Amino acid sequence: MDFKDEIQQFAKRVDRLLPQIKTEEATKTSLIMPFLRILGYDVFDPFEVHPEFVADIGIKKGEKVDYAILKDEKPVILIECKHYADGLDPHNSQLFRYFHTTEAKFSLLTNGLEYRFYTDLVSANKMDEKPFFEFKITEMRDNEIAELRKFHKSVFDLESISNTASDLKYFNEVKILINAEMYNPKEEFVRYFAKQVHQGLVTAKVLDQFTALTKRVFSQIVNDQISERLKSALKKETESVEETTPAPVEAESLVVTSQDEIDAYLMIKSILRKDVEVGRIYMRDTQSYCGVLLDDNNRKPICRFYFTANRLRIGLFDKDKKEIKHDIVRLDDIYNFSEDIALSIGYYEKEKAA
Repeated sequence: MDFKDEIQQFAKRVDRLLPQIKTEEATKTSLIMPFLRILGYDVFDPFEVHPEFVADIGIKKGEKVDYAILKDEKPVILIECKHYADGLDPHNSQLFRYFHTTEAKFSLLTNGLEYRFYTDLVSANKMDEKPFFEFKITEMRDNEIAELRKFHKSVFDLESISNTASDLKYFNEVKILINAEMYNPKEEFVRYFAKQVHQGLVTAKVLDQFTALTKRVFSQIVNDQISERLKSALKKETESVEETTPAPVEAESLVVTSQDEIDAYLMIKSILRKDVEVGRIYMRDTQSYCGVLLDDNNRKPICRFYFTANRLRIGLFDKDKKEIKHDIVRLDDIYNFSEDIALSIGYYEKEKAA
């Protein structure tokens, strides 16, 4: 089993373990020690993973860090652990105190669910206030798994990680800023684009117009990229099926999925990408309508398309699963119902939780 598979398998176990974890010590035993083992460290070898590592601070002797990962008998990563239900921000100060008293270049603050890696990019030997790398174990993306692998014992290289820490930290901070501008662009950000394309003064009215336009442009760019990837995936899947499935000998099915229905389905996926994994969203076409379902379950309808040559309609569902149909002029009008579409997911997730 490779590193990625190990992380993903462990992540699936975490949610099942949480109800049984009542203390900080249980968090260490059930979550953090297995995590360190996946990174290749022998948690039962004190020359490799030193528990209760002493980090004397000035006149205060005997101050201890939960764990220190050692290399050549010197600490390279300090680890402070909290109970999985505890927030991490209030506890940062403990690692701040420990960091400058040891030779460790990195520190890790974790509650077994969230992991925050720190170093000293701002001032030498002084731990930064912001982590250069952070993730939630149950929601890890492929790129995060790739970054985490650099901390695996088999490939750990102090200089290499130090060199990439700066890029990783600022990459994440820029990503956060751009995401913020996408959904709530600041005046100076909007003004920059307005000046490029608008003839005349950029008045308050113009700013209002371009603020709305900027949001729509960002949304359209993201949706176009998602649609292109989904179309590409659907095309490959179709080609694969065609290669392996013999030609039918019976009459052609009366159900024909139109390009408009496919495009509308991709739009629903793009709308819901922030609320649910797109892999859980399915399309089922029938003679009377084309339905979009959660988990491919007829009891979890998200919406229905009623598309003909002369009329476009979309059916939406309230909390009682009552369908309400709406006429639309063009496919892009589906985005006007984004909030209603997202609400349907909320209803089913609440049912699942109950």
